[in-house]
Amino acid sequence: MLEDADLDALAARLTEGKPRPIPIFAYGSLIWNPGFEVQARRRATAIGWHRDFSLSLEHFRGTPERPGLMLALAPGGTCEGLVLDIAEGTETESLRAVLRRELVAHELSANASWIEVETERGREIALTFYAGPVGAPLVQLTLAQQAMRLATAAGQAGSGAEYLLRTARGLADLGIHDDYIWTLQKMVAEAIDEAS
Repeated sequence: MLEDADLDALAARLTEGKPRPIPIFAYGSLIWNPGFEVQARRRATAIGWHRDFSLSLEHFRGTPERPGLMLALAPGGTCEGLVLDIAEGTETESLRAVLRRELVAHELSANASWIEVETERGREIALTFYAGPVGAPLVQLTLAQQAMRLATAAGQAGSGAEYLLRTARGLADLGIHDDYIWTLQKMVAEAIDEAS
């Protein structure tokens, strides 16, 4: 597990020579639950990436018996989301919080990366997580298989269906429509209805 000293060293390495305030690209749960002090928000489009439920979870929102799924960014297409600027003066605690939540352990630390995004300011770079994941438990599932996992998985942090719904609502609140998320949301709702 990453301790505070590890997180601080990783944060220093990741942000050296990078923009201030530190911009984080949010495309999933960070949109509706950033967990750190946000100074400013702006719509952004990740260039060359799209959302994909491809990270297998056996904890948080899943179990070994009923594994869940988490969003990652997969190569190709575009992904609309938010850039969240970390509030100046809170960098140490904010980066600890977001890195602890997103990366958890040493072997996942390579899953923090800087990507290009388009905002009202033009082309920028922003720090994001799980863009072309490495060393993570990846699965390639059909849309129907993803929907079934999300409809049935749950863990101590809640259910896969809740994660998907909150992401869909977070995007809708921003006026962002992602066909992939909305199709999955419909399929998951139907699977839950059929099971009850």
